[in-house]
Amino acid sequence: SEAGVAGDLATARELLEEEGATALEAESDPTARARMWEARHHALLASLALSPGSKAMTTDVAVPVSELAAALEHARSALDASGLRGGIVGHAGDGNFHVAFLLDPDDAASVERAASLNAALVEDALARGGTCTGEHGIGFGKLDYLEREHGDLLPLMRDIKRLLDPNGIMNPGKVVREP
Repeated sequence: SEAGVAGDLATARELLEEEGATALEAESDPTARARMWEARHHALLASLALSPGSKAMTTDVAVPVSELAAALEHARSALDASGLRGGIVGHAGDGNFHVAFLLDPDDAASVERAASLNAALVEDALARGGTCTGEHGIGFGKLDYLEREHGDLLPLMRDIKRLLDPNGIMNPGKVVREP
């Protein structure tokens, strides 16, 4: 209900202010809300503008909502310590967040720092009872993490994949790889 949403918003605002938040934007007007979503969808482009000529390596993880604040603090600290520029956006309601690392793809040290940072974020999410990906999927980049997270279930996943894709033509090598 409208009253329920207003009450939840007031509670959220109060809790965030107690924790030192500097801003909370909420919108009920559809046009204004659409502008807010548009800004969210342009976050990666805005991040790239911080470092002209850079490319972005992105990752996402998800943690239980009760662990989100600590996971975000860890992500911010790790990003700052890496020496890379970047941004973090997320879905507070489901514990999923995305990190974009800005780097020079021709600089091997920069690429290695980004890969190490990605690994640290995934390890932290798993340690908090989360998952190695919230939305972006496993692809090729998170196969090792999937094995760590769901290793005992991978034979079942492979069996299901073989049943649905006996010729191995649907995303070969992604999500589950053959042993």
